[in-house]
Amino acid sequence: MEKTIHRDVVVIGGGIIGAAIAYYCSKAGLDTTVLEKKELASGTSSRCDGNILAIDKDPGFDSQMSLKSQQLVHKLSKELELSFEYRNPGSILVCENDAEMEAARKWVHKQQEAGLEFNMLDREDLRNESKYFAEDLYGGLECQTDSTVNPYMLTYSMFYSAQKHGAKLHTHTEVKHVAKNAAKQFVIETNNGVFTANKVINACGVWAPFIGKMLDVDIPIKPRKGQLIVASRQQPVGLRKVMEFGYLISKFGGERTVDSLTEKYGAALVFEPTESQNFLIGSSREFNGFDLKVNHEVTKIIAKRAVRFYPKIADMTVIRTYAGLRPWTKDHLPIVSHVDEVPGFYVAAGHEGDGISLAAITGKVIEEMITGKETSIPTEPLRYDRFKERVTS
Repeated sequence: MEKTIHRDVVVIGGGIIGAAIAYYCSKAGLDTTVLEKKELASGTSSRCDGNILAIDKDPGFDSQMSLKSQQLVHKLSKELELSFEYRNPGSILVCENDAEMEAARKWVHKQQEAGLEFNMLDREDLRNESKYFAEDLYGGLECQTDSTVNPYMLTYSMFYSAQKHGAKLHTHTEVKHVAKNAAKQFVIETNNGVFTANKVINACGVWAPFIGKMLDVDIPIKPRKGQLIVASRQQPVGLRKVMEFGYLISKFGGERTVDSLTEKYGAALVFEPTESQNFLIGSSREFNGFDLKVNHEVTKIIAKRAVRFYPKIADMTVIRTYAGLRPWTKDHLPIVSHVDEVPGFYVAAGHEGDGISLAAITGKVIEEMITGKETSIPTEPLRYDRFKERVTS
């Protein structure tokens, strides 16, 4: 008969959230094991951009949580053995018209009140930033604390250090069934043996609801597709992350004055230089199940949007295009929580496009919850049962 392996803490999911949990839990001395159905970082963590942003977070709790995560990543850049291309240049939102400039001023004021380093930028500032910007842009705003990483490398780097702290990683290990036994332990059946655990953390991103279902836990996360273009030019176009103000409106579902296809696919400029002087261009947002096929109509719309803000990059060379799935929740906040109906079961998923930004703080908070410490941030807004309360009210 197959031998059952017992672990104290089992993390399901080998993306960046699972990596951060494994790192902080193993560092705190917890016996931690990670189960990943494919390779590490083979899901959303390898199909995204690599920003640790506060600029696009709702002022208040949301942006404070991002700031805390930025501080942790800054520490990780010194703590972790493997470098992950960490840079700390800040980022910019650019505005196309008076209405966006007015909204930007309010956004900056609210963020400054919340204690973040935000400033307004005028036309002159944009010209100084990049000679490639369109001349008719009105200005914008910057957040000085924003940083950028290689998400793939950060995931590997945290797993590498977690293993040094004693964490065990099992790749190509797909969870088929999870249940509780008479001893109140979790029994986790996989294609690679049976594990028992005292605590299970569901860090499966868009696939979190499938694991939830095994324990009769309904996790309200949907996959929201996004596409990116990787491109290059002879000359560097810019040195830091740039988004259009419309990206915020797209993210939070507001009204924009754009053509119908741009609106349909939630296309908004995201420009991000990489360490190798290529750049990523995004972005789009659509609900289309688990489909990862690149839609060339969307690629064209994203490219057109980029050329609107950077007319001189029309001659860019497209290296590749790809799509990823963001784990979306209704209120745009992740679920980082114990599930009270199933003692010992935690969810750390639903970060939408903020998984890279919020991985470090998520890993830290899960470790603090498990070890019974006071958490680094208030966790009330991240509770699993907040959606239930809303339904019954």
